[in-house]
Amino acid sequence: MIYQKFRLSIVLFLSFGSHFVQGQVTDLARIEYSFIPKSKSEDRYSRFRGILNYPIKIKEATYLITGVEYNSIVLSLKDNYPFDTSKIDRIHVLDLNLGYTFKWNEKWRAGIQFNPRIASTLTQSLSPDDYFINGGIFFINNRKNDRSLEHPYRLVLGLTYNATTGIPFPLPFISYYREINNHWSYNAGIPKANIKYTFNEQSNLQAFVGLDGYMAHVQDPPNLQDQNIEYISLSVVVGGFGYEYCFTKHLVAYMYTGYTFRLNNVLRNKNRDEVYKLNDVNAFYLRTGLKFKL
Repeated sequence: MIYQKFRLSIVLFLSFGSHFVQGQVTDLARIEYSFIPKSKSEDRYSRFRGILNYPIKIKEATYLITGVEYNSIVLSLKDNYPFDTSKIDRIHVLDLNLGYTFKWNEKWRAGIQFNPRIASTLTQSLSPDDYFINGGIFFINNRKNDRSLEHPYRLVLGLTYNATTGIPFPLPFISYYREINNHWSYNAGIPKANIKYTFNEQSNLQAFVGLDGYMAHVQDPPNLQDQNIEYISLSVVVGGFGYEYCFTKHLVAYMYTGYTFRLNNVLRNKNRDEVYKLNDVNAFYLRTGLKFKL
């Protein structure tokens, strides 16, 4: 039980940590669609994601970042289940993004993020169980654009706290990017690691391994042999290839496709223990979207 909870925690808190480092700092707007069909089944999982951020310059090299992120997750469960699946067929996750970032010294930038969250099936009125508080503190040494270096790099160190993990203390975060030459670069870390080949200023191709997941409160739990169901969660480990095309310096289209190495979609009780497994069969994975970045 402790191992299962820890495993779920790692996926969820690292997925949160990546939002600040790879998304919330640089993405002003993003629209994204994800799709995972269930192997040998009519079931499928899809997600629409929208992000909107607005940085406010307070003084030189110091910004307040405000924004919102919305995820609409659809579970199309067509197989035979011992309960009414209509109560869990749609999940809503709404984050308010509040961030503050400033230049700490000549090499390091510091950032703080605070994320009040609603994660719920929303079949009834909101209750305290639908609210979660997430946050993190990060230190970024970004030398990606320093052409005086033979191998430009970016190092991110931080601590993140995610209420959906069930772990009552912050967990460490680390991500390291390095440019090998004009065409090749790599990123070592979690929730995403990749090696990228850049064709030109407009396009690049990458091989990647990444984590994804969510947890939400079930407001109107299905009747399952008198089991106390409180949450639904999905954790995914996926690998494959991704392609990005830059229409301009700021407008980018992207597509990632691959196969899940581990997929676990389950119903959980109040203690976050697994009660019923909806799906654990690996399947095809697709994620595509359009983003406007700094």
